[in-house]
Amino acid sequence: MQTLVVGDIHGCYDEFQALLDKAGLTEGDAIISVGDCVDRGPDTPAVLRFFQEKPNVLLIMGNHERKHVRAGRHEVKLARSQKISRIQFGEAYPDALAFMGELPLFLDLPEALVVHGYFEPDLPLSQQRATVLCGTMGGDKHLRALFDRPWYELYDGGKPLLVGHHNYSNTDQPFVYRDRVFGLDTDCVTGKALTGLLLPSFKIVSVPSRANYWAQIRKTHSETKTPSPPARNEVEWSDNDEERLLHLISRTIQRANAILLELVLNQSLTVYL
Repeated sequence: MQTLVVGDIHGCYDEFQALLDKAGLTEGDAIISVGDCVDRGPDTPAVLRFFQEKPNVLLIMGNHERKHVRAGRHEVKLARSQKISRIQFGEAYPDALAFMGELPLFLDLPEALVVHGYFEPDLPLSQQRATVLCGTMGGDKHLRALFDRPWYELYDGGKPLLVGHHNYSNTDQPFVYRDRVFGLDTDCVTGKALTGLLLPSFKIVSVPSRANYWAQIRKTHSETKTPSPPARNEVEWSDNDEERLLHLISRTIQRANAILLELVLNQSLTVYL
């Protein structure tokens, strides 16, 4: 049995099908997307539908899927690429949101670990932040504040790590760091290539992109007005914000308890006197 791990598809359904053909998969083989299968490309609904309906397939949550989910909960506003995807989905958008909301943050395979974004060194998988694994701006900021080197140079996991999110080579070729970190995003949606990696052989499979789809779609939708649902909270809310809020609540409770204790002691003293 083989497993094909595919880099960021971003709605490039035709290239995705071409990659599957080139990989020569057989019945029983598995297909895994590292995430960001949606947005920017010509057929996001078809790509997501593939992972909703086909057997032996799995999609990891990327930052683009996470953005859709959080916007659906009115925690953030949709970016332009997500607004266009919502138009593409039409009436199927609520079902797409429900599916994306259940996606896993990682997949621990016998041969490798698969996440979309980053991995913080010196922490076990169980303690990794969702923002780091998904590759959000908050996760990137967190790692930059802690380390003065690229995160992949510090990767200390027990298995090779397969990721997407960034085209680290800035070419149509995958990024491989010391056979420990494999970056599979090769910018198919902007005209380079779609790349996959076959396990357990770690063989690279790639097909060229047919166009710079994101440039075309931006131009097509340059005048499109995409109404947004009313947001209860339009401020970006990160895990760091959550931690600061919990700390503030804890300090407030401590101060309230101290004041209450002081009042009780003063009242007791008055009664005694």
